[in-house]
Amino acid sequence: MPSASDSAHATTTARTGAPPKKPSTSYRDSMLGVFALLLAFRIVNALTLRTFFQPDEFYQSLEPAWQLAFGSASNAWITWEWRTQLRSSLHPELFAAAYRVAALLADYCGLSLPVKAELLLSTPKVVQAVSAALLDCYTWKLAEKVYGRGSRTALTTLAISVCSPWQWFCSTRTLSNCLETTFTSIAVYFWPWHWTATREPPREGKSPVAAQHDLKSILQLRLSLLLAASACVLRPTNVLIWLPITVPTLWQAPKRLRYILIREAILCGSAVLGISVLSDRAYYGVWTLPPLRFLYFNIAQSLAVFYGRNRPDYYLTEGLPLLLTTALPFAAVGLWRSLQGPTSSDNASSSSHGTLARLAWTSLTMPLVLSLISHKEVRFLYPILPFLHILSAHPLSAFLLPHARPSRCAVVGLLLLINITIAGYASQVHQRGVVDVLHYIRHKHESRNNMSPYTTSSPPSAVLNTTVGFLMPCHSTPWRSHLVYSEVNAWALTCEPPVDIPLDQRNSYLDEADEFYINPGPRRWLRDNMEHVNTITSSGSRSAQFLASQDPKFRAKYRRQWPQNLVFFAALEDELKDVLKETRYKECWRGFNSHFHDDSRRVGDVIVWCLDE
Repeated sequence: MPSASDSAHATTTARTGAPPKKPSTSYRDSMLGVFALLLAFRIVNALTLRTFFQPDEFYQSLEPAWQLAFGSASNAWITWEWRTQLRSSLHPELFAAAYRVAALLADYCGLSLPVKAELLLSTPKVVQAVSAALLDCYTWKLAEKVYGRGSRTALTTLAISVCSPWQWFCSTRTLSNCLETTFTSIAVYFWPWHWTATREPPREGKSPVAAQHDLKSILQLRLSLLLAASACVLRPTNVLIWLPITVPTLWQAPKRLRYILIREAILCGSAVLGISVLSDRAYYGVWTLPPLRFLYFNIAQSLAVFYGRNRPDYYLTEGLPLLLTTALPFAAVGLWRSLQGPTSSDNASSSSHGTLARLAWTSLTMPLVLSLISHKEVRFLYPILPFLHILSAHPLSAFLLPHARPSRCAVVGLLLLINITIAGYASQVHQRGVVDVLHYIRHKHESRNNMSPYTTSSPPSAVLNTTVGFLMPCHSTPWRSHLVYSEVNAWALTCEPPVDIPLDQRNSYLDEADEFYINPGPRRWLRDNMEHVNTITSSGSRSAQFLASQDPKFRAKYRRQWPQNLVFFAALEDELKDVLKETRYKECWRGFNSHFHDDSRRVGDVIVWCLDE
């Protein structure tokens, strides 16, 4: 548990009962300096990220944001979740505003279309970098509140967060989980932890200093509740964070403070809910409450299971190890000690121990409850990662004392090297091909239309369309946020869930991607859903091929035309070579994607075949 030096400040405050001193100017300056460094670090992190993690990074944030910013003619991909009003519009509204500002800035500066495209591509990354920097900063500040300002253990917490492979890999992605985690971290920092150790304050005769302190506490409580409510709107499961935190506070706080907490919770929660409802009304065009619909579809109708089931022990055996990596043993020790309570050798204040205990219980409650749901993903646990880093900090700080043995320094150095290796591989190598191929398609479209980075932003007089077909499992790549140009006409295999199909008939349901890969399989699917290969044969004149494409025998309304660019994984290459061997398709791009993959359909390089034009 916290050492005497770490908790001296907290102990003094708890003993005297006096309001905390106003932060010094030097401390504020140093805090701003640390945040500036963290922001620069996370901007580099965001702009150098090259890999793909989850489709939700794009289809639950950037695609609806793109449509909000540039209209329905921009050809953003709006998935079924938005058509059934399952998601809050607040998250994409943030990125839509950023897109609008970036587009206006590009037009005002007269940037060329390729440069404008790069700016639009980078804008959400920079926005998310701010969120990631705030997450690092407030994880550190919360650790200072627990262990003492300027303590080694608090600085160790910051080091763990900055050196975390998961943070480097995930914190700058545009997932709602990332913003949820940032909101949660800040909200927990401003939570009135000291109320549980406060005796009933006198109602009259307060000194001006005490009255000012009470007002500051109320304002901080409101900020905490507003952010907590926002996190719950973004991800309804965030309520699991707040049950282990609010219930003890309500139970232990004096009657007057308990009343204030309930009053402010109702006011702040109602304010956030009202803003969310109005935003969703403007976005969807009808009155709706996405958090309730989210719970209904994913729990009552079990639609989340359509995207995969996991073992009950998934979070324990895979989720937490992936989140913590090399910090896992230190987190386990810190968690155990926090749940054990203070020992006779500890000199820390009881309030610090109480805070650590509640963070520990929160870190246990969320995985245990989420384990009851069949569909599990490691990112669902992301909001508890700051707490686990704080719990890890004291065991690590005790392990690596200022004059620690060389062997211990070597162990920590090895762990740091492992972290760097994991972060580098996950962010630069694994699954980068599915992102690189979008850059290739975009640059190819720019070349076809003679768009130069050195010309003005006025579009060409006649834009040539670029057609692309993705024969991949659904949502294997980003979409309009990376293609950018609406003239890039692309299609991909879909995976709509069985929303309107009765439960007893869902076991036999196959989405379009399943039909392509499983039944009837690639050959039959291409024969039934694409134009006849005679329309793109390598023999005969182009005019004859055009006439063949108009022949009713080879053409039907429901059949797709063969695109100029056909994108697929190497696992499909041999089969496509056999089906399209007599056509004009030739390999024009190949990019490395991964050394391994848990989905056999996604194994190997990403390949683009092009029709010679």
